[in-house]
Amino acid sequence: MASIAAKTESPKDYVSLKSWLAVIGAALGAFMAVLDIQIVNSSLQDIQGALGATLDEGTWIATSYLVAEIVTIPLTPWLSKVFSTRIYVIVNACLFVIFSMCCAWATDLNTMILFRALQGFTGGILIPMAFTIIMTSLPKSKQAIGMAIFSVTATFAPSIGPAIGGWLTDTFSWQYIFYLNLIPGILLIAILYFTLPKEEMNLGLLKDGDWLGIITMAIGLASLEVVLEEGNRKDWFGSELITRLAITAVIFLIAFIIREITAKKPLLNLRLLLRRNFGLGSIANTTLGFGLYGSVYILPVYLAQMQGYSPLQIGETIMWLGLPQLLIIPLVPKLMQRIDARLLLGTGIILFGTSCLMNAFMTHDNSAAQLIPSLLIRALGQPLIMIPLSTLTTSDIEASLAGSASALFNMMRNLGGSIGVALISTFLTRQEQFHSARIGESIQMTSLAVQERISTLTQYFVSRGADLSLAHQQAIQMLNNIVRRESYMMAYNDAFLIMGIILLAACITAIFLKKPQGQAAAGVH
Repeated sequence: MASIAAKTESPKDYVSLKSWLAVIGAALGAFMAVLDIQIVNSSLQDIQGALGATLDEGTWIATSYLVAEIVTIPLTPWLSKVFSTRIYVIVNACLFVIFSMCCAWATDLNTMILFRALQGFTGGILIPMAFTIIMTSLPKSKQAIGMAIFSVTATFAPSIGPAIGGWLTDTFSWQYIFYLNLIPGILLIAILYFTLPKEEMNLGLLKDGDWLGIITMAIGLASLEVVLEEGNRKDWFGSELITRLAITAVIFLIAFIIREITAKKPLLNLRLLLRRNFGLGSIANTTLGFGLYGSVYILPVYLAQMQGYSPLQIGETIMWLGLPQLLIIPLVPKLMQRIDARLLLGTGIILFGTSCLMNAFMTHDNSAAQLIPSLLIRALGQPLIMIPLSTLTTSDIEASLAGSASALFNMMRNLGGSIGVALISTFLTRQEQFHSARIGESIQMTSLAVQERISTLTQYFVSRGADLSLAHQQAIQMLNNIVRRESYMMAYNDAFLIMGIILLAACITAIFLKKPQGQAAAGVH
């Protein structure tokens, strides 16, 4: 097969089997790193119970991973040059597997948080490195295929995570969500060991490192991530901790931006954001993260609260979003050879936004069966966003800047996801309170309709064996529960409506992206 490809392709476009295996291996690592976010979230209650942690304490199991991951992504381009791509990726992949096993063996909350942070710090590098390996190992004409492989990690992994986590926890125990990393981790290490080229380490770069940029970036991003993850639970600026961290994030991130713009050898080349396609693509990518992680967050919450679904049932529902993407993703590079990538991107955004709008008019009776049509439309839209967007955004990026481009692109999506989850969870709480107050204003105990309703409910509870006084109290409580249920239902609808509007607004970026020219366009049209 390789010899046939060599005859039909120019030497410039030919990709060896070894390079393809390196791309697949790197994508497998990124898939594992992204999967470990959602797979743990779906089993968080079981982990909290086993470790004797409260709800607020248990949230740090997820937060510690995300904080470490967001910090390590910008460090990756520089550290991969210091230690060489091969050594840096393989060592971190080994540590990721080791720390995954340590998480499974954790016996108390503090140990779990420590190992989750280390797992996030080592696994986080696998995401931008996969992106970088695709950009540097494949010619422009083949990068659409590479981005299709990468999109499995970006869109499929978050969608399938709840299903895998729920099944493993219900069938075996929560420890198996960490044991799951062992076999693919060993496979990943083996593939990368035999496919990545050997390079000399350049430890001298440590002396000339942008240490001020590293420090300001780490403190700023870590503080911002904690604010986004913990803000809603701690009443945002009503909490002294959140207020201090927010101020810290603003100060250090501004200092980081100034440092990167003025430094001779910056940690990240922020000037890439001034390039038309990369800047607009990064904005679209942030919006994709907002919608992607926001929808994956809100759907399980809705199904658990309004339908009483177990983690396994939630996973089985979300699978309708995940599994169809495996059939669609391989087709997208072929479509990009015939259709303008910008048109595919716009179509994908419209489908994603429309699927959210379809969920904006639900009733409390809407269960998995009613959600499947919107999930299928979302499954069609997400690959049409990620693959064209990745290709368009990086079409004019030189190989020497691939590391910075990869770090910025993936960091923006992760930040968009964190912002999305934070805003949606807060919006949900505020809207529930708003609708509850509005409904409460319309329910007056002196109203004839209200009295008739309470009387009917009272008679129902009397018929079930309660005395008249208790039945009356139960009737009022049931009425309160109905009000709260409908308030939450209206809040969920509002949240889906907002997500749909924001996603549809992102279509503007597709309009202003420029079509890649010459060699850069080969894989895009």
